[in-house]
Amino acid sequence: MTYENLDAELVNALLDDGRASLRSLAEDLDVSVTTVSNHLSDLEEEGVIEGFTPRLNYDALGFDVTAVIQLKVEGDALSDITDRLRDFEQMTNVYEVTGDYDVIAIGRFRDTDEMNDQIKALLTDPDINESNTSVVLNAVTENEQFELALADD
Repeated sequence: MTYENLDAELVNALLDDGRASLRSLAEDLDVSVTTVSNHLSDLEEEGVIEGFTPRLNYDALGFDVTAVIQLKVEGDALSDITDRLRDFEQMTNVYEVTGDYDVIAIGRFRDTDEMNDQIKALLTDPDINESNTSVVLNAVTENEQFELALADD
């Protein structure tokens, strides 16, 4: 077997089943367990694979309100605001962006009262000039990952 596509095939196999054992991965990829282990270690060291975590269903946990919060921020305060947003446990994603707003944050909340309290706490910051919040009505797709293309694709 050539190893030209092994890393991509290994990543794709893990995307299909992140709990697969080294032995089952080796069997599926037709290589030794040691080869899978070595390639997996290399992918982790290179930062391609950043860890193995469960994918949570926040709705099932009672966090069924998702808000997309856009903020305009004073230029020199951008890193302070993003750090503050990162510290809010319920902010699942925080992005510095181009366009009309400087920051987009996505938060998960138990109800609209909790969301409202969190947003109001943010808006007390004098470095936030403007905000726009959208409540998600239907998550068509979330946290999706895509398979890596193989060299001969």
